[in-house]
Amino acid sequence: MHVQNILKVKGTAVAVISPEASLADATASLRDHGVGALVVSRDGRTIEGIVSERDVVRALAAHGSSTLGRDVASAMSTAVATCHGGDTVDQIMGMMTERRIRHLPVVDDEGKMAGIISIGDVVKARVGQLEIENDQLHDYIQAR
Repeated sequence: MHVQNILKVKGTAVAVISPEASLADATASLRDHGVGALVVSRDGRTIEGIVSERDVVRALAAHGSSTLGRDVASAMSTAVATCHGGDTVDQIMGMMTERRIRHLPVVDDEGKMAGIISIGDVVKARVGQLEIENDQLHDYIQAR
């Protein structure tokens, strides 16, 4: 299974926030969208960074109660790992495990944002694959 297949099911909508927004706005957006990370982008297509719940917690630990008044740019990760629609679920699982990340923006051939994949999306896709394989093996054994 490929990333493009996951996006066909889940959609290509991505929760974004500008780097100038406050971390208070970011936490509200995380809550409102029910997601664990926001892509930081001024235009909704160019990835400038990513801010996750983990980034907010690190900022809180470093700066205390003043954190929520700071801008997103002060806490976001700028070295954003990305993937492409043609990447496989196995490739994505390896990348997420190796880099210890839970969200991967999907980019097109021009490097513009085309969606986002979470570890939950990857697990759901992999479990679906395993269920299909299990059913096929069961049918094969029964037909013997």
